[in-house]
Amino acid sequence: MNVLRFIKNQALPLAMITGVVAYRWISYLSFLTPYLIFTMLLFTFCKLSPRAVSIRPAHLWLLLIQLAGSMLVYGIFVFYHPVVAQGAFICVLVPTATAAAVITGLLGGNVGFLTSYLLLCNMAVAIAAPLLLPLVSSSADIPFMESLFRICRRVAPILLLPLLLAWFIRYALPKVNAKLLSIHNLSFYLWVIALTVVTGKTVGFLVEQENPDYQTEITLALVSLAICVCQFLLGRRIGRHYGDAISCGQGLGQKNTILAIWIAQTYLHPISSVAPAAYVLWQNIINSWQLWRKRRNNS
Repeated sequence: MNVLRFIKNQALPLAMITGVVAYRWISYLSFLTPYLIFTMLLFTFCKLSPRAVSIRPAHLWLLLIQLAGSMLVYGIFVFYHPVVAQGAFICVLVPTATAAAVITGLLGGNVGFLTSYLLLCNMAVAIAAPLLLPLVSSSADIPFMESLFRICRRVAPILLLPLLLAWFIRYALPKVNAKLLSIHNLSFYLWVIALTVVTGKTVGFLVEQENPDYQTEITLALVSLAICVCQFLLGRRIGRHYGDAISCGQGLGQKNTILAIWIAQTYLHPISSVAPAAYVLWQNIINSWQLWRKRRNNS
């Protein structure tokens, strides 16, 4: 049990180290990423009842920042470097991480508020992503409508179908839903596998590029740090106005980085995936600091 607890506590560094060390072999598993994302979202949505969804004004402010903010940061950075702009864009656009509800609960926030926003932002991004991605994509030679339908065909199902399937199972197949709930911890191990795979593919691309652009890659990492900090702070600022700083901070700041890396690698310039890959580290450092401060204040 101690070994298993150690592995679970160190899952983030172990997954990323494995992806870095074994990138040559891990890269071949990149085709699994959308299926892993789909399955993780299915487990998450099976735990959430549609009746529990309650949309509040703070949700709408967070969603406005997420959607409009993604285009705002793209517009700011595109004049400096298009790839950096793409990395900044995807770090703001992607929905909240499914693990955000867990961290919110540990920090003493409103889990119900966060889970409602989790559903809301996933549906909103499923609709908005196919519309926005063609505007910032590297594939400028592809007509907008063709790019729109191509992206919609692949992105929307990964975000929307798990939600619809989960709700169908909840009401039509309650025994199956109960079984899925009993093995919901499996989503954690799927997350570990997915993180290993996307890390391996990112490292593989960076290592094998013919003319490495280290300045752009470092800039992407630093920009993602700035965006990560700003999103946590801005979310908490909005939350304080509505009496729920913790939940709003996690809702806006803690991102589904695996989805972000996959989208960047699939539809944007592959180097732009460095930004969400670095975001993995930044948001986990912030969460670790928040949890440490919470424990210190309670002791």
